[in-house]
Amino acid sequence: MIEAIAFESGSVDAYDDLAAAREASGTTWVRATDATVAEFERVAEAFDIHPLTVEDVRRDVRPKTEEFPGYSFTLVKDAELRRGEQTFEEEVDDEPVGVFIGPGWLVTLSTASVAAVEAVWRRVEQEDQRLLTRGADFVACRVIDGLVDEYLDILDQLESQIESIEEAVVTSTDIETLERINAVRRDLLAFRKIAWPTREAVGVLARGDSAFVATETEKYYRDVYDHLVQVVDLTETYRDLTSGARDIYLNTLSQSTNEVMKVLTVVATIFIPLTFVVGVYGMNFGDSQFNMPELGWPMGYPAVMLGMGLVIAIMVVQFRRRGWL
Repeated sequence: MIEAIAFESGSVDAYDDLAAAREASGTTWVRATDATVAEFERVAEAFDIHPLTVEDVRRDVRPKTEEFPGYSFTLVKDAELRRGEQTFEEEVDDEPVGVFIGPGWLVTLSTASVAAVEAVWRRVEQEDQRLLTRGADFVACRVIDGLVDEYLDILDQLESQIESIEEAVVTSTDIETLERINAVRRDLLAFRKIAWPTREAVGVLARGDSAFVATETEKYYRDVYDHLVQVVDLTETYRDLTSGARDIYLNTLSQSTNEVMKVLTVVATIFIPLTFVVGVYGMNFGDSQFNMPELGWPMGYPAVMLGMGLVIAIMVVQFRRRGWL
């Protein structure tokens, strides 16, 4: 779907003809949402956009900013946590958004509906004077800023998951806990691949390297860049926290295994002398002058059982004194 509007202070007009929209006074914004290949090509032809940049939006490449003779192209990502179709677990899902800033016009291309673009578009339609009186570069900045705000929402959700995991790893060694840790680590890795290049892409616009970003607008891009620096820092911090949680889980699991092995070792050690006594008294070769005299003693069996009981008691006391039990 392609929509086009031209706006300036006090008025917002919609256009069906892209050529007329480009020539309209004020600032023109063309939005292609969930568009087909033909619609992408139609917008590219109307605004002299290089086909390779349109292909970048469709092929979902990493975020970047590139300068062309007639416009500046920035590819950013719309990201959110969604339940996967195969894993049925929340994972980072992203959609590419192409932002083209030209002299007096703005074009946004996306392969799906993007909430941040929708929000700014509604503000323009409602004649928000803060947008109507600024140029295309400022409107593009608001779109990118809305996408970055969604990044912070994702990190808030991941933070809640990490806090829950940190509480669980201390008391639980269930395999489910390890799966939760690995799921969050995967989400952070996928999110890191979005945040890092986005920071560099916005940095180009914030430094004044683009000819289509006005000097007075650069400070707003610097503000977005600062938010992205915070996003990257939080991402790295959360990755360290999940690594620490995994180490705690493995240490807890190892300690639990050691406790089990210690109990089994104590039990085996107690049965060693008992096995020796039973083995010796089990060597009954019939009537012989060399047989143990206790075999014919009426109290022999109770005496042996009592002796083994005393051995067990003595060993248990010694183990407790040494802290093994």
